[in-house]
Amino acid sequence: MRTTLRWLLALVVLAATVATGGAAAGAAAPGSGGPEPGSPDIKDRILAIPGMSFIEEKPYDGYRYLILGYTQPIDHRHPYQGTFTQRFTLLHKSTDRPTVFYTSGYGVSTNPSRSEPTRIVDGNQVSLEYRFFTPSRPQPADWSKLDIWQAASDQHRLYQALRGIYGKRWLATGGSKGGMTATYYRRFYPRDMAGTVAYVAPNDIDNEEDSAYDRFFSGVGTAECRAKLDAVQREALVRRDALVARYESWADSKSLTFSVVGSADRAYENVVLDLEWAFWQYHRQAECTDVPAATASTDELYTFIDDISGFEFYTDQGLEPYTPYYYQAGTELGAPTFATPHLTGLLRYPGIYNPRNYVPRDIPMRFRPHAMRDVDTWVRHHARRMLFVYGQNDPWGAEPFRLGRGAEDSDVFTVPGGNHGSNISQLSADEKAEATADVLRWAGVEPAAVREGDAVARPLAAYDARLDGRGAQREPTLRP
Repeated sequence: MRTTLRWLLALVVLAATVATGGAAAGAAAPGSGGPEPGSPDIKDRILAIPGMSFIEEKPYDGYRYLILGYTQPIDHRHPYQGTFTQRFTLLHKSTDRPTVFYTSGYGVSTNPSRSEPTRIVDGNQVSLEYRFFTPSRPQPADWSKLDIWQAASDQHRLYQALRGIYGKRWLATGGSKGGMTATYYRRFYPRDMAGTVAYVAPNDIDNEEDSAYDRFFSGVGTAECRAKLDAVQREALVRRDALVARYESWADSKSLTFSVVGSADRAYENVVLDLEWAFWQYHRQAECTDVPAATASTDELYTFIDDISGFEFYTDQGLEPYTPYYYQAGTELGAPTFATPHLTGLLRYPGIYNPRNYVPRDIPMRFRPHAMRDVDTWVRHHARRMLFVYGQNDPWGAEPFRLGRGAEDSDVFTVPGGNHGSNISQLSADEKAEATADVLRWAGVEPAAVREGDAVARPLAAYDARLDGRGAQREPTLRP
């Protein structure tokens, strides 16, 4: 029975955020994004911290938005063995507000945006680029120093550097791999953050046991929709020769290559196998009407596969930015698999869905099976003030974090019919109010009326389409 591995996702890098105009000038009221009366400019205060460097400032009304670098040890256990500069962004509102520590688990966006918890608490936001994602990669790159403890230690060290300026409570957050990152940070440094909000975070405890994904795909959506997707996948492999020829021609026209996966044919098989997972990750049941019939023209099939899975990703140029993710998937995080009996006899490359096949062979990899079990055990028995949000129809939620008897003041909520963009605002009314109240309370900014039960908890900051409209942006890949 063919098993396949599902990747990439994309709860997008919610970048850090906003800056008011150019330089720092005149006094402004607290919370305006300008300097507090009588205090030094926030950029000057940040740059006075040893190891800080300035990259750029972008204007945004009501905030200061700074792009910065911070010198980190390559190995936190042996800091004398060299350093690298790790990029981060700062969305500054006021030092008298809470601060949200956002991580995507990938690179950091350099355009202003705001995570949901940041809007809820009306606070500052620090967004950190994950180590080994360019340009935050040590040179030369010792890949053995890319692990969840080293990354958590990056966060801990930056938090320690900034907490003297941002002295109010901090919360950690992130979506998908960012939600995983926020959870791992809390496991290794449980006292840094006052609370954690982890969105759609996979939890692959046992990399060899993935039956949860078989159960998920046998029941997600409607039987009719599942059958349509299965038929398109199968037909895409039946017409493989014509479609691969078109794929190769397109890649040649773009000067795209296939050295890492091995050939356009191998890349094509990956793209087709991504189809069902990608559909449920990014789309909803109502969009099943857009799935073409198996009798559709070859042009229609090609366009649909490209729209859902994306042909560019398995080229060398598409994979290269995500080498650090696949390295981690093949050394600690694990990688999901599920059965595809409807494709029996049509697949040419058994075992191709494996992280090792997406990382250049000159980078050594060895899987460490204890890492995820350790985190899962800690969450079950020691979670404090942690919130996990999942989408009912998101494949990455098939293996979620769960809470045990030792967890306190923590919850796991699921958005009905939700996909990989699920968040607090999409929960049922009661759960949305409860989750929002928790975030406000953890941050120390819960209004008295909410605390006393006289008002429903709501975000303290008004919705801003430019800052808050990017949270579920899709990337042309299938990974957490």
